[in-house]
Amino acid sequence: MGRAPWSALERFAKRHLALLNEVLGLEIGKPPSDSTFRYLSLQLDVEAFEALLLQWMSQQRALGDGVDTLVCDGKTLRGSIDQKPGAAATSIAQVSLYSQPLGVAIAQTTYATDESSETAALQQLLSGIELTDVLVQADALHGNRPFFSSLRSRAPTS
Repeated sequence: MGRAPWSALERFAKRHLALLNEVLGLEIGKPPSDSTFRYLSLQLDVEAFEALLLQWMSQQRALGDGVDTLVCDGKTLRGSIDQKPGAAATSIAQVSLYSQPLGVAIAQTTYATDESSETAALQQLLSGIELTDVLVQADALHGNRPFFSSLRSRAPTS
């Protein structure tokens, strides 16, 4: 990974240092540098961090009794393309469910494009969420009949 993503984190920390100190209960005088973020990422236990993030996201869901709309979005992760000779390129992709009223993603999952699909990932996310009276907005990719075969779902509306 180049320098730019770490520089962006440094700029974010500079802009939001007071809020970060407040939320994290810290008294940091100088925000972490791009090198610090890079070093921390190299030390990060990705699986443990993802589990912690998913736990936090599920707690946000509990706060969302007034949530009536969720927005789905899938993205291929930049720099994850793996081109093998004689085979189709594969990459890592992520699907998120975002709640505008809460201002957070309440669920997300990642998958390898050669092993799964965005549709399967979204179905997995939705299976773990109570969707009574919730509108799920998604790309046209998800508006096909097999996706809406569940008794819990209705077909897309125009």
